[in-house]
Amino acid sequence: MGSRRDFGPLSKGIEATQPLLIVAALLLASFVVGLDTRVFSVGLNDLRGPFGLSVDEASWLNTIANAPQILISAAVAWLATVFGVRRVMIPSTLVYTGISLIIPLVHTSEAVLLLHACRALLLGVFLPATIMVTFRNLESRYWIIGIAIYTLRVPLSQYLGLALVGVYGDHLGWQWLYWQDVVIAPVIALLLIIAAPHEQVNRGLLARADWGGMLLLGSGMTMLYIALDQGNRLDWLQSGAITSLLISGIFLLIAFLINEGLVRHPWAHASVILSRNIGIGYAVIIAFALSTAGTSISIPAYVQNVLGLRPISLCGVYVLCGVLPVITATVLATRLQRRLDPRICIIIGFFAMALAALIGSRLTSSWSPWSFAPVVLLASVGQTFAFFATVVYLIANSDPNRSTAVSAYIQVIRIVGVEFAGSVMNTWLRHREQFHSNSLGSPITSSSQGLDTHVSVLVSVFGPSSQSKMSALTHVGNAVRTQANVLSYADGFVISFWFAVVALFLVACLGRTPYGPLHPKFKHAPKSTSASSERNGASA
Repeated sequence: MGSRRDFGPLSKGIEATQPLLIVAALLLASFVVGLDTRVFSVGLNDLRGPFGLSVDEASWLNTIANAPQILISAAVAWLATVFGVRRVMIPSTLVYTGISLIIPLVHTSEAVLLLHACRALLLGVFLPATIMVTFRNLESRYWIIGIAIYTLRVPLSQYLGLALVGVYGDHLGWQWLYWQDVVIAPVIALLLIIAAPHEQVNRGLLARADWGGMLLLGSGMTMLYIALDQGNRLDWLQSGAITSLLISGIFLLIAFLINEGLVRHPWAHASVILSRNIGIGYAVIIAFALSTAGTSISIPAYVQNVLGLRPISLCGVYVLCGVLPVITATVLATRLQRRLDPRICIIIGFFAMALAALIGSRLTSSWSPWSFAPVVLLASVGQTFAFFATVVYLIANSDPNRSTAVSAYIQVIRIVGVEFAGSVMNTWLRHREQFHSNSLGSPITSSSQGLDTHVSVLVSVFGPSSQSKMSALTHVGNAVRTQANVLSYADGFVISFWFAVVALFLVACLGRTPYGPLHPKFKHAPKSTSASSERNGASA
């Protein structure tokens, strides 16, 4: 028996005596992660001036401000299992607050990059800890609420984040891109100080730590993330740096899987995901990320690049048609999840997302921000239903006692899947813009009769001057470029539609949800029954 191998640590902990405060802390932690990531990416242009960054430097700042998340996030669940949530989360939250406070006061590029890397490393602690608190320290009756909070951040941050960038950039100042966390993060720490259970360090698990496996997975996925983030800008395999990062990342991932299969005490053995339902479920998550990219990228890009408006112009439509419906849809999805098979909610979500993308594919240059209202409304409701129900399905098909290992893979799919989707969409939009520019511009030559007529009309408008013809030709060139952008953004919605359709086919391949705490017909034990017995009764 002494030589027997295990397949990951058991994820049991002390039950929280004040679950509502824990739930509140989880809500705020998810809120911080989602908003920080979205606000930073959208507001990056507003940071170039204060930090004195070029376009390339700003691009690398975005990478450095996000990549360290994946280096640490996969291991956070294990750290929380060993040291307890209090020791992992509270110090991280307080240090994160301090760094967010001082970043706007720093003016040297080296210090800015270093502080952003440290801040991202701490930010990577929040969401994995959220998952672990849910399954380690809450009764099973609260699991569905914890998952709802975990998934709420995805659609909520997409719409509320852009609205906040508009408010900060035009009214409060760019510093609030960071200082919003100075207000929220200390509240998280306070709630955890009050409500998080005091747990002893698991010295046995610490002694047999799989440090090599954690380092291999974190390093490999970080390399892949950097390659995906910079790939579109550096033209993928035409860049030696991107090629090296991709090859090295894949090599380290293979080494990680081999390591987990050989060591006696693996940290996240692949057996936790080697089932049809879980494998297809992760594919659904990737399809979800790809199908949401059209809405999250095309709409802001159209408003800024075609209409020439600031992000604040989308505040009204995003708040009324995005933020409010997301909150309502989350409550509704939580209620339905207790009564219906998760696959039904997933289908509802992707159907709404496909319909939203289909409407968005009709995009023309005459659209205003409010023309996107039906697209945003359907997309927000669809994203809420699809992502929430998919996460519930994945966890319902896993053993809750092995949530430490499951969480490691969930974090990898979450971060890399979103980055992969963004890279695919940005590359697609770039190529489609080039295609439409060539298609629209090729017929226009110096001998084109239509061009001469149009230029003559514009010259008469601009007035007699030596620069009038040049101004008229510039106007024609801008019109062609604008129309090419509009068509490429419409194509972005088209590819989002097809990924939503692919997701529906994948859902059709999913099997029935096993009976357990997340099954619609599961009857929770009375409150006096220990969480331990409830968890032991749940099996994958």
